[in-house]
Amino acid sequence: MSAAELTPSEAARWAARAGLPLPADRHTAVAATAEYIHSVVAVLRELDFGDTSPALAYRAVEEKHDAAV
Repeated sequence: MSAAELTPSEAARWAARAGLPLPADRHTAVAATAEYIHSVVAVLRELDFGDTSPALAYRAVEEKHDAAV
């Protein structure tokens, strides 16, 4: 998807291409949702994860909370 805004007709075309035909009344909502997802992913792509360990190095530990709080 380019940086240009996704139009409802383009959203319908992409959905049909993926085998997911959309009813006409859903084109605008799907285009808006796709634009939102694209904006979130764009922010994530700008983050620097250079010093972040791979997910395999992560160990989940259950935290214990004091019930008397």
